[in-house]
Amino acid sequence: MIVVAGEALIDLVPQSAGDPLAALRPARGGGPYNTAVALGRLGTPTAFCSRVSTDAFGESLLERLHTEGVRTDLVQRGAEPTTLAVAALDAAGSAAYTFYVAGTADRLFALPGRLPAATRALSLGTCSLVLEPGATAYEQLMRREAERGVFVALDPNIRAGLIPDADAYRARFRGWLPSVSLLKLSEDDAEWLGGDVADWLAAGPAAVVLTRGADGLTVFTRDGRQLSVPGERVDVVDTIGAGDTVNAALLHALGQRELFAPGALDGLDPDGWREVLGFAARASALTCSRAGAEPPHASELAAA
Repeated sequence: MIVVAGEALIDLVPQSAGDPLAALRPARGGGPYNTAVALGRLGTPTAFCSRVSTDAFGESLLERLHTEGVRTDLVQRGAEPTTLAVAALDAAGSAAYTFYVAGTADRLFALPGRLPAATRALSLGTCSLVLEPGATAYEQLMRREAERGVFVALDPNIRAGLIPDADAYRARFRGWLPSVSLLKLSEDDAEWLGGDVADWLAAGPAAVVLTRGADGLTVFTRDGRQLSVPGERVDVVDTIGAGDTVNAALLHALGQRELFAPGALDGLDPDGWREVLGFAARASALTCSRAGAEPPHASELAAA
């Protein structure tokens, strides 16, 4: 089982790109939430670990997890409102967000007890590792589970407007790397963090996967290899959830190959990495071909 830990929120998505006063469509989202949904659709046993509001939005968020077969027994509940993220779409369908997070439920996440014995991997990232006091609890969860040999995947998915002290966050990010098995980030994330892939690999991860939009994905491994696959060409509706789908597809593919054990990822050969990255590229392209965070089901990828 893969446990995905982090925020669940409501995206408010404009129905017309480039018009800030266009009607907004509410959609269930949040990077970790989208990753959990995508894993469920791919058929990987998945549990979501978060704190979700008891308001109507929170009930809808949980309902979708149940529909997708994602376990919710690790979800904490609170009466505070659900976080809102207002999206702005450019002409290419790329989304930027304004967040409404003051006093919301998900930022009050508390460190849970030990995760289920069946947990093989833990995925974290995005706002959940920024907004206190929950950010510290997620960080504690990351370190605790890594220490007991759980495979940890991290997607920082930088939202600069939520980070009050960039240098402090960058230092905190570097402090997470000894606990991380797989680091996935976009080119924009990497530029904002201002680091070097070689230094990140030396700090802990077995591999760093860099997403390059329509140009595909590149993996860097700690034994010095660098492999790339091209992006899949589709008519892009928007890019909401594309990176989260990459997270899920990578974890699904690695899990299918039994590569979550300590040190196992070092044994994945170039052909194996090309298959894993290609699968993630196809899954992400399907998400981009439709509105909102609607990741593909396993049957769609099998038919592709």
